[in-house]
Amino acid sequence: MIKMNKILLFNPKSSNNKYRIPNSILNIAAAVEGKYDWVIVDGNCEADPIKKIESYLDTGEFKYLGFTVMPGPQLKQAILASKAVKEKHPYVTMVWGGYFPSNHSNSVLYSGYVDFIINGPGDHAFPNLVDALENGQPYEFIKNLIYKGPDGRIFKTAKEDLIDQDSLPPLPYDKLNTFYPIPKFLGKTYLGEKTLAYHSSIGCPFTCSFCAVVPIYEARWKAKSAQQVYKDVKYIKDKWGADAIEFHDNNFFVSEKRAVEFSRLIKDENMTWWGMARIDTMSKFKDSSLAAIREAGCKIIFFGAESGNNAVLEQMDKGGTQTGDQILEFAARLKKFDIIPEYSFVLGTPAPTQEQVQAQIDFEIDFIKKVKHINPKTEIIIYTYSPVPTEGSEMYKQVLDSGFKFPQTLEDWISPAWENFDLRKNPLTPWLTPEMIDKIRNFETVLNGVYPTVTDIRLNVLKRKAIQAIAGLRYKINLYHYPYEIKLLQKIWRYRQPEIQGF
Repeated sequence: MIKMNKILLFNPKSSNNKYRIPNSILNIAAAVEGKYDWVIVDGNCEADPIKKIESYLDTGEFKYLGFTVMPGPQLKQAILASKAVKEKHPYVTMVWGGYFPSNHSNSVLYSGYVDFIINGPGDHAFPNLVDALENGQPYEFIKNLIYKGPDGRIFKTAKEDLIDQDSLPPLPYDKLNTFYPIPKFLGKTYLGEKTLAYHSSIGCPFTCSFCAVVPIYEARWKAKSAQQVYKDVKYIKDKWGADAIEFHDNNFFVSEKRAVEFSRLIKDENMTWWGMARIDTMSKFKDSSLAAIREAGCKIIFFGAESGNNAVLEQMDKGGTQTGDQILEFAARLKKFDIIPEYSFVLGTPAPTQEQVQAQIDFEIDFIKKVKHINPKTEIIIYTYSPVPTEGSEMYKQVLDSGFKFPQTLEDWISPAWENFDLRKNPLTPWLTPEMIDKIRNFETVLNGVYPTVTDIRLNVLKRKAIQAIAGLRYKINLYHYPYEIKLLQKIWRYRQPEIQGF
C-alpha cells in the first residue's frame, strides 16, 4: 500500500558553485527517519529545483513540505518555489524553518502559501506537528511553533528547552548520499580539497542586538560533546575522504574544555578546520589551549569584532567584556600561535546625527588599519549594519524611530534591493547617505587590494603582488575615492569575498 503522508525537505539555493551538506534539513530528516518516508531536494544541486519538487508532488504521495529559509538568496528561491507549489498543490502542508521566518513571521504567514513556522530547533516540533496533523489532534501546544489562527491572528507557542545534542539521532548521511553523492558537498576551499560543513552546537549565550540568532535562541547554547563531534567527522573522513572542516556553529568556542578535548581527538587525523568565536571568550583561553587548537589543525577563526568603539559595542548589546583595546591585543596574541583571526566589523550603526554616523565610519576605518598594522594576516570582513527585529533592544528602537521599516509582504522581500540588504551590503537605512555607503565600499575595495584574502585560492602570488602595488599608495594616503583600477582587476580575476561567497 502506497503511503500518502510522505515528507519533502527542501534546501533552497544559497550560493553559486558552493555546495554544503544541508545540515539543517538533515536534522529534520533524522527526526522523522523510520516514522515517515522522506526525500531531500537541494536547490544548490538542481538546475530546476521547482520542477524536481513538483515531480515528487505529482505522485500524490507527498503531504508535507519542509523548507529551511535563511535571508538572502535562499529566501528568493523559497518564495518562488512555495508560490508555485501551492498554486498547483494547494492541499500540501507548507512548513518553513530558519532565521527568516522566525524573525518575520507575519510576512510569511500572511503570504497565503506558508502554513506553519518552526520557531527554533525543529527536532521535536516538526515530527510532533506532522503527528498531530496526521491524527487530527490539536497542535496549539506544540512548542517552537508559529501559526495563523482561524481569526487571522498570529500565535507563537512556548519555546522548548534546548535538547541534549548527543541524544539526537545521527544524521542520515548515507541516505542523503542516495539523493546526492556526498563528495559533491565536500568542496575545495582554502582549508582543504574536500571540506565538510558541520554544526556541533546550536544557539549562543550572548544577546547582540544586530544578530538574527538572538530572538530565536534567547541567549541559550547547547553543544554536542567533543567525542560525538569527532565520531561524526571521522565517519565522513573515512568514508568519503573529507580533509577539512568548516564548523558553522554560531559560536564553536564557547567551552574551552570542549574545544581542547576535540583538538586532542582530531589532532592525528591531519584535518584543517575553521570555526567562529568571541574575542572576549577566547582571550581567556590559556596559551596551552590556543597552542593545542592550532596543533590540531585550526588554521583560521572568525570573530565578530563589530567595532573598536566601546560606546558602539555597548549600543550593540555586545555583552561580555569585549573592548577596542582587547580586539587589538588579541590580534597580536593570535599571531604568536599562527592562527589567523578573521575579524568582522559592522559599519553604519545608527546615531542621532549624520555627522556622528560619518565620524563613526571614519573611526572604524582607522581602527581597522590599526588591526592590520598589529597583525597584517588578520582577515577583515566589512558589513554595513542591517537591522534585526530584536524586541527590547535599544538599538532596534533607534532604528524604528529613524523611520526604517521592513517589507510587509514576501513579494517585497525578493526585490533586488532587499536581497542585497540581506547580504548586509545595501542597508536601505535612512541614516546612511549614498556617500557614506560609497566610502565604506571603496575603503573595502582598497583594503582588499592591499591585503587580498588568503581564502581566495585562485589568486596566485603574481596577481596578489600586482593588486597590492596598485592599491598600496591609496591605502597609505587614505585615498579611497573611485578605486576603479582595483575594482577592474578584482572583476577580471573574480576576486572572492568570503562574507558573500564563503571560502
